[in-house]
Amino acid sequence: MFKTKASLFLPLILWMAFTLRTAAQSSKAQYILDMVHNNPGEELTVSAFNNPAYLQKNGYNGQVFNDFTFAHAAITFDKLNPDIFPFGSVAREWVNNAANKVKANIQKAHKAGMKAYYFTDIIVLPKKLVELYRNDICDANGKISFKRPKTIDIHRLMLNELFDTFPDLDGLVIRTGETYLNNVPYHTGNNPITQGEASHVKLLNLLREEVCVKRHKKIFYRTWSFGGMHDDPQYYLNVVNQINTHPNLVFMVKHTKGDYHRTFDFNPTLMKGRHKQVVEVQCQREYEGKGAYPNYVMNGVISGFEEYNVNRPQKEFKSLNDIRHHPNFAGVWSWSRGGGWVGPYIANEFWCRLNAYVLSHWAGNTSQTEDQVFKQFMIENGMSQSSHSAFRQLCLLSARAVLRGHDSAMPTFNSEWVWWMRDEFLAGSAPNKDSTAFDSEGTLYKQFTQYYQKGLLKAAVEEKFEAARKWDTIARLSMKIKIRNKSDEEYIRVSSTYGRLLYNIIAEGWNIMAIGFEGDKTSTYDKAKLKAAIIKYDNLWLAYQKLKANNPTCATLYKPYAFVYKAPTYHKELGMAASVNKYRQIAFN
Repeated sequence: MFKTKASLFLPLILWMAFTLRTAAQSSKAQYILDMVHNNPGEELTVSAFNNPAYLQKNGYNGQVFNDFTFAHAAITFDKLNPDIFPFGSVAREWVNNAANKVKANIQKAHKAGMKAYYFTDIIVLPKKLVELYRNDICDANGKISFKRPKTIDIHRLMLNELFDTFPDLDGLVIRTGETYLNNVPYHTGNNPITQGEASHVKLLNLLREEVCVKRHKKIFYRTWSFGGMHDDPQYYLNVVNQINTHPNLVFMVKHTKGDYHRTFDFNPTLMKGRHKQVVEVQCQREYEGKGAYPNYVMNGVISGFEEYNVNRPQKEFKSLNDIRHHPNFAGVWSWSRGGGWVGPYIANEFWCRLNAYVLSHWAGNTSQTEDQVFKQFMIENGMSQSSHSAFRQLCLLSARAVLRGHDSAMPTFNSEWVWWMRDEFLAGSAPNKDSTAFDSEGTLYKQFTQYYQKGLLKAAVEEKFEAARKWDTIARLSMKIKIRNKSDEEYIRVSSTYGRLLYNIIAEGWNIMAIGFEGDKTSTYDKAKLKAAIIKYDNLWLAYQKLKANNPTCATLYKPYAFVYKAPTYHKELGMAASVNKYRQIAFN
């Protein structure tokens, strides 16, 4: 009798299983890609995310290689001119070695069941080629120009040789706007976008024809550029509406309107037009610690950041949840590691792994909620049940603390002020008298000036102390976390203490600079307050340095200097230290 009843229910059970499986499949993003963004000109990043088997295990289906030794720099151009890389030359040996590395990367990815795509800066061409054909491909300013027919012919030949040399390569990720030549000593290049929208259209049509149509390979065209392609919906539409759709042509768009900063809007070009789009998300936040301290952002990326619901309401979409059912949504691309310049350098990828895990597993079934995926991470990583609540609280609190400590939740905050703190640097409050591109000095001076004029400078400093108090809580919560991997357990605590000390340094640094700023305006300095704050500031730096000295897993430390886009140090002597020392001289004299 029992067997008879069970057999009656069997079709229903099978139907339910099929329905659930089909629903999950239909909720899976088409592209779940990852990239380790190596620092240009530095040693390659050591990371679990370089292993395609690890990526496949975590739900990814494509690997983007970005060591800035581009695949199109690993070809000889022999069909164009054998003198470009002559046989027996050191340059040709470099190209051949680079080609072997590209082939090995593709083979390893395919062995793990992953698609292999190469990050590609356009324009990058051999120096010898440019020397030989300069009159045919360069404009009056000496820049390689797509306005010259020969430039297009050379790129057509380049694409053909590229896929003849690497026939198993699944496609290219195209970047314009920035051209990094740090890792390609025999090549040169520049931005191809010299005529705005028309340049994008010309390049896109070439790529579509030569790669998508003729070669049946993928082109992921990043909108990250300059001039509006990335963040101006009308500019974006003016370009893409001139390009016929193709299943092999996909656009890649950062989730932020601009670079990966909190307080930047959700990108308004997302889901515009007719073309498929993949959303770019950074897991190792280059402007917010790079994994040196807790910074969980996937709750905000998937469900909407705190500020989007308060002082920065979004006009349209505000999260991945809002666009997951849109016909243009084709997937996600995580930058698991990298972005920016120099440090901090981390020895444990825990916080990067958390962000990447939640994004990739959510993309594998977008019907899940973010907190469901988060819970699965805790379970898979062997976190004790008693730790779940504290860990969740810690992670959500980290996002609130970073917002207030690095950026601001104040309604009057100008998003352009975020640049005062980036990579491993803390700028000061001095005005910028020697402006350089991407120079962060002077940002705080503008911010302090506007807050002072509006009577809000004390409130801005208090917000930094509010952030510091949140980091105090985070450090306490970290002591409650029990996890299977004891090195991860230790890092959770060390990195939380790192965040606590760093953001207390920031709060006291701002306090000193604000007291001094007011003194500069009134010619009267509160020396007692300055002395007290400077003593605390100095003691915090000592504790911060001691943390690094006593804990091998601790990330490298922030430096009290202003960022400047100039290798190898990427900073100048101005910065928080210089500003504090200015007021130190006043307070103690």
